[in-house]
Amino acid sequence: MSKLLHPPTRHPQTRRNRPGTGSRELAQGLGWFSIGLGLTEVACGGAIARWLGMPRSAPIIRAYGMREILQGVGILGASDPTPWISARVAGDALDIATVLPGLEDHNPHKDNVLVALVALAGVTAVDVICARGLSEAPLAPSEKVRRDYRRRSGFRRRTEAMRGAAQDFQPPLDIIGPEAMRPWTLINA
Repeated sequence: MSKLLHPPTRHPQTRRNRPGTGSRELAQGLGWFSIGLGLTEVACGGAIARWLGMPRSAPIIRAYGMREILQGVGILGASDPTPWISARVAGDALDIATVLPGLEDHNPHKDNVLVALVALAGVTAVDVICARGLSEAPLAPSEKVRRDYRRRSGFRRRTEAMRGAAQDFQPPLDIIGPEAMRPWTLINA
């Protein structure tokens, strides 16, 4: 009955609780893969562009390499890699859109472009599977949110039991203040 009166609320400080380690391990693997791929693209961007028959794309490939490195570091360093894996999916779509023009008739390396597109499609599928596994994991509140202090007042006893308990309390004179600052009272009034 009390659950009906107090529906569960979502708190911004919740973290994702993954039921199994599969999605987390896959995300970690994708993080390391992303760093390795990014380093390769930065170091060998010109060679990759020539292999694809798209030599003018070398600066773009190097920029995509930096993106991959940042995403990999983000995946490995985040407590919740879900947004970083989703960014990888968006980056995969950008990579595919960049490589697709290499399928034009005048490109002598169309076969290499097809190989690259198949590899990109495979990596995209793995990224989508991982992103879906992470985003569909149930949310569990963090330890701070899990404790319920709604009925706590901070006092040792209930507030009703403490009402009037200090009626006869006389504070020490040093707490009241110097005699010149004490309230004036009539002695014989």
